Amino acid sequence: MKKYLSLFLSFVLLAALFTGCGSANQSTASYDSGMVEYAMSDEVAMAPAEGTALKNGTAGTGSSALPESRKWIVTVNLTAETEDLDALRTALDEKIAAFQGYVEAQNVYNGSAFQSDRRYRSASLTIRVPADRIDAFLQDMGGMANIVRQNRSIEDVTLNYVATENRLNALQTEEARLLELLSQAETMSDLLEIEARLSEVRYELENYASQKRLYDNQIDYATVYLSIDEVQEYTPVEEPTLWERIRDGFKDNLEGVGEGLLDVLVWFIVSIPTLVVLAVVVLIAVLVIKRIRRRRAAKKAAKQQNAADSNE
Repeated sequence: MKKYLSLFLSFVLLAALFTGCGSANQSTASYDSGMVEYAMSDEVAMAPAEGTALKNGTAGTGSSALPESRKWIVTVNLTAETEDLDALRTALDEKIAAFQGYVEAQNVYNGSAFQSDRRYRSASLTIRVPADRIDAFLQDMGGMANIVRQNRSIEDVTLNYVATENRLNALQTEEARLLELLSQAETMSDLLEIEARLSEVRYELENYASQKRLYDNQIDYATVYLSIDEVQEYTPVEEPTLWERIRDGFKDNLEGVGEGLLDVLVWFIVSIPTLVVLAVVVLIAVLVIKRIRRRRAAKKAAKQQNAADSNE
């Protein structure tokens, strides 16, 4: 019985060790975002899109002057590190307000129950900043946190914007003309035909107006997707040497093992009631199995004895 019980407890502790090590390396966040679809007519959907200019970088925040005669959508992806997530979020809120921007979405991950909140906390934010002030905002961000990675994309939507605007103007002109004809209609059939077309025009007007408002918002406000990790040590921006990679990897692995052992210890202490119940169940099962085996052995011996007596 002691042998079965020892094997069972060893299996439970081994499973807990793997679980703890796996959870110690988890530092991701996720969060859900909605998607808004705007109806567009075939003319706008088939309008040829102009070339998209891409500017990629790491931690720098160089200026990017764009021609004012074009319509640009600026998107920035930032990965940053901080030693104090709460302090950075407070300072970031103040900075966004100073730049007359706003936070469109945010998600904060505080770590699992068996992890250190300070080491494994993170946040994801979608920030909207006036496009003409994006360079200054990124420069200030570099002084507030350790920027690990930066990517900027600039999309030229001039043709689509102009096509949407022209179509909107044409529909407004047609609506005014239909209202004039509606006031002059003499027969019921003409009245119904004009009203039907007027409904179609107004439906298209709303769609194109929504599309133009979307373009205006994307053009006027740059979108910054910011991912923040709370760490104990900043990631160096410079490319590490082979020895540094080996040293840092060994150090991280050793820290991960230590965190995993601590997680196993915490799990074991918290799970003592469950383990006691499981041990009792295993003990009862072992006793029942032994009793059944003894009965079978006794029956088998009795049969053999009866057979021997019969032969005599």
